[in-house]
Amino acid sequence: MRAVPDLSTAHWRKSSYSNQDGGACVETAYGLSGLVPVRDSKDPHGPVLVFPADVWAAFLAHIRS
Repeated sequence: MRAVPDLSTAHWRKSSYSNQDGGACVETAYGLSGLVPVRDSKDPHGPVLVFPADVWAAFLAHIRS
């Protein structure tokens, strides 16, 4: 089991694809070396998924293709 990174000072950014009505909102945090935390912006105190940066980049590349 891996240690959970401290996200208390993470800088969150909402997806540019999120709509104005508050639905379909995903946020990612940046500034964590080699990791990309992802959360639902409607529940900022809820669970966070943390992906290795290379895995997240591959996921985005697949979506874009």
